[in-house]
Amino acid sequence: MFGRIAGRYDLMNRVMSGGRDGHWRSLAAAAVEPQGARVLDIGSGTGDLARELRRFGATSVVAADFTLPMLLSARAKQGTALQTDWLQADALHLPFADASFDGVTSGFLLRNLMDLETGLAEMLRVLVPGGRLVALDITHPPHNLYGSALRFGFERVITPVAGLLSGDRAAYRYLPSSLGGYPDAESLAEILTTLGAAHT
Repeated sequence: MFGRIAGRYDLMNRVMSGGRDGHWRSLAAAAVEPQGARVLDIGSGTGDLARELRRFGATSVVAADFTLPMLLSARAKQGTALQTDWLQADALHLPFADASFDGVTSGFLLRNLMDLETGLAEMLRVLVPGGRLVALDITHPPHNLYGSALRFGFERVITPVAGLLSGDRAAYRYLPSSLGGYPDAESLAEILTTLGAAHT
């Protein structure tokens, strides 16, 4: 599915976020404090977060994604100037030794993992003690009028429009359903704590 939408992935992100996704990635990259660090970006997609990590001073960035068309799109877009290593890899079985990276990031990946806890445990495994794990994602809106408006807009307006513009309605029908069994922010923090992470 992600291979089918790789060519329009960036456009759809801009549309669905109202142009805010670039700013969110900048915030995520800055939160890693990547100056002089070696960082792994998992589920890198077309490489926008990897680019921000380099811009914020990461010494090296490994951008890993399960979907080859996404990686090919990222490489074509970014060129060679960023000195980013592109790698096809499974987030549930990362091909790196323990404590390989000073920082680990992901952007809109967690909801797509077949096993969330295994994926998070792998991210923590390859992180050096005291390193930073930063995950940019969406979660359930609050159970109030504002949350109801957000759910309606996401499910009934944004995703149908994205499906129409992308030419792949099935891919964008998947997005709301991906939140079905996904934990809310507090539960996600509890999972990370159970796995040994200290969150801030």
